[in-house]
Amino acid sequence: MYEIRTDLAVENRELYKESFHEDLEGVVIENEENRYYTITRVKVTNSQGSKDMRKPVGNYITIDVPKLNKTDEDLKDEVSQVLAKEIKGLGKNRPDSKVLIVGLGNWNITPDALGPKVVNRVLVTRQFFVNYNKEIDETVANVAALSPGVMGITGIETSEIVKGVVEKVQPDLIIAVDALASRKMNRVSTSIQISDTGINPGSGVGNKRMELNERTLGKPVIAIGIPTVVDAATIVNDTLDLIIGNLQEEAKEGTEFYNMLSQIDSEEKYEFIREILNPYIENVVVTPTDIDTVIDDLSIIVANGLNIALHPGIDLKDVNRYIK
Repeated sequence: MYEIRTDLAVENRELYKESFHEDLEGVVIENEENRYYTITRVKVTNSQGSKDMRKPVGNYITIDVPKLNKTDEDLKDEVSQVLAKEIKGLGKNRPDSKVLIVGLGNWNITPDALGPKVVNRVLVTRQFFVNYNKEIDETVANVAALSPGVMGITGIETSEIVKGVVEKVQPDLIIAVDALASRKMNRVSTSIQISDTGINPGSGVGNKRMELNERTLGKPVIAIGIPTVVDAATIVNDTLDLIIGNLQEEAKEGTEFYNMLSQIDSEEKYEFIREILNPYIENVVVTPTDIDTVIDDLSIIVANGLNIALHPGIDLKDVNRYIK
């Protein structure tokens, strides 16, 4: 099967069904429909499911909000609360947990700046626990935050920086926030993925770095990501699929033209598109024109969700006080 760039587990499942026309073994799916959003919970339960999904065994939650990139403040607040509920539902943090939030990405490149912007807006409290020698507080959790940058800026692998901080700080839980890649333009800046299996920074755009997970860091890792880019070849491919589908609807079934359209091979079509594009726009990914505003809004949603999920004394009416 040809490789389409995506970081989303729900899209890997879609690709499998499109290719093999059957459900995956070892994968449990649960859908929750709401007025403004849909939650898809994917649980990979065994090695066969992991192989077919190309994802480690664990939980993957996708919150699809078609209007997430619009200026609806009430909806953004609601999504922050939904995000907080799903984070709590993973059961990885306790009231006395020490949490390290890691904002992955390059703060100089807007589509990749989600992680650093979230770190700028979360409520960091570890300094108070250290200075006052406290183990637990009724209102706030022990939270530290870090934006390690990327190797092109620091000259150091992100995983090496994070591992060094983890060894020094000894958190009970690590939460990594990163920008992702999607295979569909309509999911860019409108979907949030949460997983308890860690993250492979840069994998969605073909720049895979060392993974951050419990095996490499020795601590549980929750990953939160939002797609901000899509592969250019994928956009062209999806557009052609729509055109072919419309032509098939107009063509008379059984005619030579209809049969020709039906015989177009998906893999050959995608590879043909890549061959045509590569001399001109090799390895190009696309992002919306209003990405500056979108990233600011999304970082607030994620930061608010984290603040609500982690700090027992903070709710929706409090979160916006802590935006920097």
